[in-house]
Parts: sequence; structure tokens; C-alpha cells
Amino acid sequence: MSKIDTNRPFLPVRIAVMTVSDTRTLETDTSGQALVSRLESAGHILADRAIVSDDVAKIAAKLKSWIADPTVDVVITSGGTGVTGRDVTPEAFDTVLEKRIEGFGELFRMLSYKKIGTSTIQSRALAGVAQGTYLFALPGSTGAVKDGWDDILLFQLDSRHRPCNFVELMPRLREGLKEGGHHD
Repeated sequence: MSKIDTNRPFLPVRIAVMTVSDTRTLETDTSGQALVSRLESAGHILADRAIVSDDVAKIAAKLKSWIADPTVDVVITSGGTGVTGRDVTPEAFDTVLEKRIEGFGELFRMLSYKKIGTSTIQSRALAGVAQGTYLFALPGSTGAVKDGWDDILLFQLDSRHRPCNFVELMPRLREGLKEGGHHD
């Protein structure tokens, strides 16, 4: 059974938040704001925040800039994970990911099924790793963002979570890469 081990130190993670949308602004971005509020309440650091239009090249360019930035450990996107023509976040992720974390999307949809039933099948939520940076793509609805954070990321991005968590793996994410090193 998973739990928080209070004998271990909490290690804040630097998280960049991207909202993928052609219509939202910082003022109307309730999903992005929900993520920012939650990550800061959990003790993490907002490394950066951006709104990027539904365009593979633009999303990929922003992902690449954050992946290359040593002050960003994790990127969480909201939006663009559906199946319509403008939903291209997974395709942008495909251009940068080195490894997929298949269980993230599977777990997200399993948890989402309990709330929205079979409609969860329309979500292409996914996660992976690129050059030592974790990347998570959540649907754009505020409810989906809250579910993804509250039910998965809150725990997996907490260094005290047992039996294991993503944070404890961070120093080893870049093993085997040609340029070596890792995020501090």
C-alpha cells in the first residue's frame, strides 16, 4: 500500500506548466491555474508557465526549450490530448520523448473512468522522459487536471511517497545519454 514516509525529506521539484489552447489566456486558463495552485500548495516550485497554440511545432519547440533548461525538472501540459483535428499534444510529445511511461495514461484513464465512464476513452493522456526531464500530458478540462494531479502526480512527485516515486529516480534519468549529467 502506498503512503507518505514522514521520516524522509520532501524535495521540491521545479515544474513548468503549459496550457495548449488557441483560445485561453492567463486570465481564462482555469486548468493551468489549478495546476499552479496545486503544485505550489504541495511545496513545489513553478519554474515557468506558458500558453501555446494547438500546433505540433510550437508545442514541441516549447517542450524542447524546457527540456534543455536545467531549472526545469518536470513539464505538465493541459489540453490537446483528445482525438479531434486540433488535438496534437501527443504528436508533439512524440517528437521529443525518449521513453514513454505507459502506466501514466493507463492509470489516468482508469481513475477517470470512475468519474466520467466510457468518455475517458477519448483521452490520450500520456507521460514520458526526455533528456532527464519528466513530461506529463493531461486533458484540458479543469476536472481532468485536478484528477491527474490529485490522484497521481501529487504522490509520484513527492520524494516521501512509498514504495517508490518519480523524484527518487531523477538523478538516474540521464544514465546512458551521451552528454551525461542530470538536473540538480
